[in-house]
Amino acid sequence: MAIALSGCGEMGRFQTAAPAPSPAKPAVAARTVAPTPASEREHERILSSYGGAYDDPKLQALISKTVDRLVAASERPDQAYKVTILNSGAVNAFALPTGQLYVTRGLIALACDTSELSSVLSHEMAHVLAKHAAIREDQARQAAVVTRVVNDMGNDPDMTALALAKTKLTLASFSRQQEFEADSIGVGIAARAHFDPYGASRFLTSMERNADLKAGKTPTDDPRTQDFLSSHPATPERIQSAQASAKQYASPDNGERDREDYLAAIDNIVYGEDPSEGFVRGHRFLHPKLGFTFTAPDTFTLDNTAQAVIGVREGGSQAMRFDVVRVAAEQSLGDYLNSGWMENVDKPSIEDQTINGFPAASASAHTDDWQFKVYALRFGSDVYRFIFAAKQKTTESERNARETVNSFRRLTLDEIQAARPLRIKVITVQPGDTVESLSHRMTGVDRPVDRFRVLNGLDDHTQVKVRDRVKIVVD
Repeated sequence: MAIALSGCGEMGRFQTAAPAPSPAKPAVAARTVAPTPASEREHERILSSYGGAYDDPKLQALISKTVDRLVAASERPDQAYKVTILNSGAVNAFALPTGQLYVTRGLIALACDTSELSSVLSHEMAHVLAKHAAIREDQARQAAVVTRVVNDMGNDPDMTALALAKTKLTLASFSRQQEFEADSIGVGIAARAHFDPYGASRFLTSMERNADLKAGKTPTDDPRTQDFLSSHPATPERIQSAQASAKQYASPDNGERDREDYLAAIDNIVYGEDPSEGFVRGHRFLHPKLGFTFTAPDTFTLDNTAQAVIGVREGGSQAMRFDVVRVAAEQSLGDYLNSGWMENVDKPSIEDQTINGFPAASASAHTDDWQFKVYALRFGSDVYRFIFAAKQKTTESERNARETVNSFRRLTLDEIQAARPLRIKVITVQPGDTVESLSHRMTGVDRPVDRFRVLNGLDDHTQVKVRDRVKIVVD
């Protein structure tokens, strides 16, 4: 479904550009990292892909203190690290060969104590210490060379396929080996720093459960929606291996978790999407910075990506894509729809019109498997595009497209001022509180009971206790 929508035209970038970090507010640094031109380019690419750096003095202080403890306990206390918190709701972390580490605020929000965060940081440090990050770069370059050579070999498809398959298998098995080794090294570093070594297995479990909550959402290559498990696959064997490593250092009851200080540091952290990039609330999409909103049908699930807003109807028989495209001011929207960016346009269907006071045009198109209805609206100096796809053209699919487009309008000043990000709020469990009652206090999240349990590291049967400190999501 997503492929059908993305394949029917050029890719428009919907979000506003990501801000660069302010020189006055540097990333968390344990020691000075000497950047290379390549690492600087990669750093800027990461910032632009993940919404820029997230500035939070409390978190920066916590991470700096944690990294200092881990570095002192590592086998290379002279190795320099620089940690950047990324302004992304994705659950992810990664490292560059230079010692530049990255962790998203989404991962920080998911962790329940400092020992869990330390397990991620020590894991990424392990990739640097074991030179995994550098080796991965070499492997990627080698794979590129193999691909070029294979492409030049020409006429033997069996040899071509075999060469490519061997390259991919080598990369996959090496990645698995890397992850187990980094887990083992990381658990050891965390344990020697006197953190609970079982933080790694607990957090791997939480990430796996968090990924399960995302299951069924529209697949996307948007890095902001990818999580730690995309590049650090978690398997039952990996969790068991982390537990086995932890047993070498302590019992489950020993080691510092530092839960209270951690919860105090993450209280009020932004959760999920940053409203400056546009955000989804239920079936509605709002973009306060650009000043518009629209509402999808009740049967659609919306997902905001870096390139577009994608909506999929329950069952997958219908979908929609909303994005921004460049159209010259002097070109009519009808001419744009007939300009060749989309194949199999029914030219007699092209119609210039006005929607909620905005100049617009619509057209129909088709492929062998899908029927498309496309709208283009001019809003200020931008042109926005709605692309609706249905396996079969029906009265419902036509109505869904028409009503969604007709809902596109300007946000009022009050709506813009009221558009606030979701945040993590740490509260104390009171007598009479239950998982269910506390989850009902959360706003802006799907499956609130499951989300509450995952956010607080609670399995399906554990109940909250009076005076426990727990996380909820509020606006």
